[in-house]
Amino acid sequence: MLTREEDVDAHALRRQGWTISAIARHLGRDRKTIRAYLNGERVPGQRRQAPDAFVPFLPYCRQRLADDPHLWASTLFDEVTALGYQGAYSTFTRALRRYQVRPHCEPCHASTGRNVAVIALPPGEEIQSDWLELPDAPEGWGVGEHAHLLVGALAHSGRWRAVLSESEDFPHLIQALDEVMRKLGGTTRRWRFDRMATVCYPSSGQMTAAFAAVAKYYGAGVDICPPRRGNRKGVGGEGQPLGRATLVAHGP
Repeated sequence: MLTREEDVDAHALRRQGWTISAIARHLGRDRKTIRAYLNGERVPGQRRQAPDAFVPFLPYCRQRLADDPHLWASTLFDEVTALGYQGAYSTFTRALRRYQVRPHCEPCHASTGRNVAVIALPPGEEIQSDWLELPDAPEGWGVGEHAHLLVGALAHSGRWRAVLSESEDFPHLIQALDEVMRKLGGTTRRWRFDRMATVCYPSSGQMTAAFAAVAKYYGAGVDICPPRRGNRKGVGGEGQPLGRATLVAHGP
């Protein structure tokens, strides 16, 4: 970038018959830079704005988030990277906010500003598992028209793994839970769940006898999220610090 003084000198020297190479050597600048200023392609005192690499992928991101407003940014980042996006993840998330790509969600917005519970959990202490329904699943997935994704996330590090299932009933929950823990390298000391009927009685939060037997088999304690406490559940929703997690291997 040339200053206004350098721009004036460059134009004056050019009018005096100096070549672009001579002007560039005199000012200590690149010849392409000098030529651009002399031709009026660049303005002194202003940096040239590089094209926003996110813009070509903006329509795709808008459509994906319109279809699923709660789609994880990391998942969307993986998708656009596969399509050719070359920016970093932090640049990508800033672009999502700058262009206001994610549509408004009233239930999520209602929790903004509420007090959060800061829970410091050591490595290997807790994993939270929750179901995510994926409608119109591709036939190649082999899980039926409506796929169900069990996501297990480590509360200490935020590391997560997921398993597809054709149902959220008790047998499929246990099978998916076992696979998720195997992907994570073992179980943590405690498990956290929403008030899903396959784990507890939703009205009271008391664990069912069937799931109690499962927890005993793996040697893990179970915590049930309080009702209507959106800021008390979820990795990151609890506000705990992130870091590396280690697991204690149990179970078959």
